[in-house]
Amino acid sequence: MMPRTQITDDLSFSRIVYGMWRLADDANTAPEHVEAKIQSCLDQGITTFDQADIYGGYTAEDVLGAALRANPSLRGKMEIVTKCDIVAPVGRYETAKVKYYDTSRAHIEKSVDLSLKAMNIDTIDLLLIHRPDPLMDHNETGATLDDLVASGKVHSVGVSNFRPWDWDLLQSAMKTRLATNQIEISLSEIRPFTNGDLAFHQQHGHPIMAWSPLGGGSLMSDSGQLGQRMDDIAAAHGVDRAAVAVAFLLRHPAQILPVMGTNNLDRIGTISDALKIDLDRETWFGLYEASLGAEVP
Repeated sequence: MMPRTQITDDLSFSRIVYGMWRLADDANTAPEHVEAKIQSCLDQGITTFDQADIYGGYTAEDVLGAALRANPSLRGKMEIVTKCDIVAPVGRYETAKVKYYDTSRAHIEKSVDLSLKAMNIDTIDLLLIHRPDPLMDHNETGATLDDLVASGKVHSVGVSNFRPWDWDLLQSAMKTRLATNQIEISLSEIRPFTNGDLAFHQQHGHPIMAWSPLGGGSLMSDSGQLGQRMDDIAAAHGVDRAAVAVAFLLRHPAQILPVMGTNNLDRIGTISDALKIDLDRETWFGLYEASLGAEVP
């Protein structure tokens, strides 16, 4: 059974999340094909789906929305995460002169309304500020997020790619408790284990979402010691490398929720294989050592 993690007092997520950042890149974006992906996840107990307004050049939310319009019953089985604040010169922002971040009230409120319409939903379960904004007025941004929760358009709020000091700055101007931080963590990006990011959130009981848990695919093609160790563990459990990479994250006590993204239905069907692996401490450190490329100090 897929374990669940409490995000807020009245909201829980499946421990593994399905990431939809490539949803619009699939050659087949028909509603029935998207529904097949969602159903494959649901069959494994994966009920949490990760989006962002910028995914697919601001089109991935529309692709999901078409599937939810075709089968409205799916919505009640899902928790939907989305993000905002990145303005890139494509799609709806094609006239932008540069890529930038916008955490102003006007932009966040407009983004939320567009996301709700695109996905054909009444409430976003979790809204994340996608990237730290060097020009963020934390009082304005914090008040905007509080107001969105009060309005019912957003159930809960969090951040993505924030460092502890970015988190503290925004949280200091809010009544609502930030629910999570989505950061890059994997066997190919292990710095959060020692740079204070995981320690900060673990100390304060914030569950962490991990994007790119397969290192952007690099872990699947690694031909060195790390790849060999992953293969040995995978063979012993009858799974593939992806399951080992995810199990490595699940083993950590900080309640890491890996966000797994693939358009291949066969691969989607095996996402939960990570639950078949229970890494002991020595095996976990063997993977960690291989990632470091050296023995731990």
